[in-house]
Amino acid sequence: MKLSRQIPLNALRVFEAVSRLMSFTRAGEELGMTQTAVSYQVKLLEGVLGELLFRRLSRRIELTEAGERLKPKVSEAFTLLGEAMSAARTAADELLVINTTPTFAAHWLARRIGNFQLGDPHIAVRLITDTTVMDFNRDPGDVAIRAGIGGKGEWPGLVAHHIMNLDFAPMLSPSLLEWVKPLDSPRDLLKCKLIDPSDPWWRRWFEAAGVPDADLEGRPRNLFGSQALEASSAIAGHGVAILTPNFYREELASGRLIMPFDLICSDGSAYWLVYPENRRSQPKIRAFRDWLLKDIEKNPP
Repeated sequence: MKLSRQIPLNALRVFEAVSRLMSFTRAGEELGMTQTAVSYQVKLLEGVLGELLFRRLSRRIELTEAGERLKPKVSEAFTLLGEAMSAARTAADELLVINTTPTFAAHWLARRIGNFQLGDPHIAVRLITDTTVMDFNRDPGDVAIRAGIGGKGEWPGLVAHHIMNLDFAPMLSPSLLEWVKPLDSPRDLLKCKLIDPSDPWWRRWFEAAGVPDADLEGRPRNLFGSQALEASSAIAGHGVAILTPNFYREELASGRLIMPFDLICSDGSAYWLVYPENRRSQPKIRAFRDWLLKDIEKNPP
């Protein structure tokens, strides 16, 4: 057979069905096409190949010699394509991509995600950490865990589940506390180096602590971009960071960080699990959602 032009894939798909079922009518029913459309595709393929593929008899059809030669190759090709698509779907179903912030990944999710994998060992987990808000139409990820302000978790086209509130309080290392003590009142924190004094949380905390006139302007700024880095700087004794206590329970319990005052504030921010509404029934997303919500219920943040 000498090909005069590119073979149309749809015509090959129709040929495969007709040659397997040996019926234009039954092939059309399987493919959701009319008998006329099936016949047209076969004729199109015959025109490209320059040979007849079927003999049209009074009540049946049969393959020509050219059709007999083509049939096994086309059947094998579509079988391989089907296996490749199935393998791709299986791989996609078994990999859950979670997009979240570096701090949440390191100080909350990483400490719990092992329990999810023990319960669903067939689902592999990939964490993508980013400080920007994920766009499900553009960025890789099946679900996202993001901070939002307002407490409602209402985003068009997304399902949202509340995980935890983003509370905040000042923290510092024991070595720095020893250097600057005594810290008898919240105002005494102003004699310390504040890590990122431009963070709005500082202003809110000082106002709640009865220091509305706290001078935060003109101080050296450290724009680390994540709580995790600010916490590391505070642990190293480089200043006082304003952090979320739920993220640093172990550091507070071990004494690597100290909360000099009991006042914990909130601005209405919270972390949410979000995913597109049209993906809510995907098994891997459903499995992760159900595990996460049950885990939060058993072990509240």
